[in-house]
Amino acid sequence: MAEHEHEHGSMDISVQEKTYAGFIRATVIVVAVTVFVLLFLAVFNS
Repeated sequence: MAEHEHEHGSMDISVQEKTYAGFIRATVIVVAVTVFVLLFLAVFNS
């Protein structure tokens, strides 16, 4: 079947790491904005 044996840890995953870091950063920003909006609404009884 496979003529080539895969070696664990040999794949370049720099693009995946950048994508994951961007996803985590976006998630943190969205959560922070959501908390801010909820606090704003709670403080000003909107």
